Amino acid sequence: MYRVTIRFYEELNDFLPSQNRKKDIDFEFKGRRSVKDLIESFGVPHVEVDLILINGESAGFSRIVADGDRISVYPVFETLDIGPVTRLRPDPLRDPRFVLDVHLRKLARHLRLMGFDVDYHPDRDDDALADITEREGRILLSRDRQLMMRRKVSRGLYVRNTDPELQVAEVLERLDLKKLCRPFTRCVECNGLIGPVDPGPAGIEDLIPPGVRSWCREYYQCRGCGRIYWKGSHYEKLMKRVGRISSGRGI
Repeated sequence: MYRVTIRFYEELNDFLPSQNRKKDIDFEFKGRRSVKDLIESFGVPHVEVDLILINGESAGFSRIVADGDRISVYPVFETLDIGPVTRLRPDPLRDPRFVLDVHLRKLARHLRLMGFDVDYHPDRDDDALADITEREGRILLSRDRQLMMRRKVSRGLYVRNTDPELQVAEVLERLDLKKLCRPFTRCVECNGLIGPVDPGPAGIEDLIPPGVRSWCREYYQCRGCGRIYWKGSHYEKLMKRVGRISSGRGI
């Protein structure tokens, strides 16, 4: 029988029952266990963890827990330099390319609206999502804790909010990505890049409603699906939405 004391810090407490939050937890178990297995037995996905201290020294996920160990578990530090201690990902989450699970369609559209590269398909299962995360180094966003605990998933974030606008504000805040936002540079439908286009060539003009052609002279086209965009009344509504998201309103 092994006896350890473990404590989770800051937002990692969101995954714990109320009686275990922000306090030392005395825990007993049988048999050898890695610290990753121990942490996830409390329902905390390993992708949410960026620093583990065992008896005051930094440790990796593969460290085998010993009897009497005192374990401190800290969340992702995106805005704080934690110096020479062992961070548990090879690199910080500074490559903002995402893959989202099937339940986050609206979040995918909102992140694309803010200019981020978002891979989303409504028919992918958990195996496919984990494979994409591992193969392409994308950040997995999900509200499925079990999916986030898969070994293949080294970059990810468990999304706490349920409202799409609050979700995207949460992602930008927690990963410190606000400075990387480039609104209206990606297609919300297909994720393709958007750029200016001359409406004159044959085929382009036919994609623009006649009523719009009568007053609008500035158009943009998705390089992926060919969709045409212009700054109409809908653009003003989207600008207000971008402002709400950028301000983190509700966070």
